[in-house]
Amino acid sequence: MKLVLVTVVEQYENDVLQLFKKAKIKNFSESNIEGYKQGESLHLASNWFSAGKNGVKSSMFFSFTTVEKIAVLFEIIKTFNKDLESQNPIKAVVVPIEKYI
Repeated sequence: MKLVLVTVVEQYENDVLQLFKKAKIKNFSESNIEGYKQGESLHLASNWFSAGKNGVKSSMFFSFTTVEKIAVLFEIIKTFNKDLESQNPIKAVVVPIEKYI
């Protein structure tokens, strides 16, 4: 069992729900978050997170699931991101779980 965390800008929240469904990840949670970026960038408009006072509306999805389902999810996310015309790809990480009840 592992923990998968997926972050996405508000625009792609419904897409993530479909990606989880395709990966057969039926149990997950979602939390609204705001993303911030400190420092200056040459292309502020292309950044995922705002450099100003206001954050960018985003979501974090997470699930305790199997390695096999996470592998499928990562492949689906790679395909989704490859076809994006946006600078805001879906991002995902996996965290190993040492113990659980």
